[in-house]
Amino acid sequence: MFDYHGVKWKKKRLKMLRLDGYKCQVAKMYGGNEEANTVHHIYPADEYPQYAWCDWNLISVSQKGHNKLENRQTGELTELGKMLQERTIPGVDWRKARRKKQIPPR
Repeated sequence: MFDYHGVKWKKKRLKMLRLDGYKCQVAKMYGGNEEANTVHHIYPADEYPQYAWCDWNLISVSQKGHNKLENRQTGELTELGKMLQERTIPGVDWRKARRKKQIPPR
């Protein structure tokens, strides 16, 4: 089971929150603006331990956003969580891809 209380995770969590500007990326997908306080594994750490520490597999979310991605009772991904997983290509940094799309061509 993944250790969410260890020093390594706490440092990684802060890095990801800073990287995403402490903004919920789920809310952002829908034009919203919420503060992020949680980091979600797009590919669950227990099922995909090889991706547990990869930046591309981590996304900053609010508690509300996290609840939209994962059933908090069972730990299973919701339909939105599964869709996000299907759209996330292992090894591809979705943050960089998103930034490239926002830069207008010259």
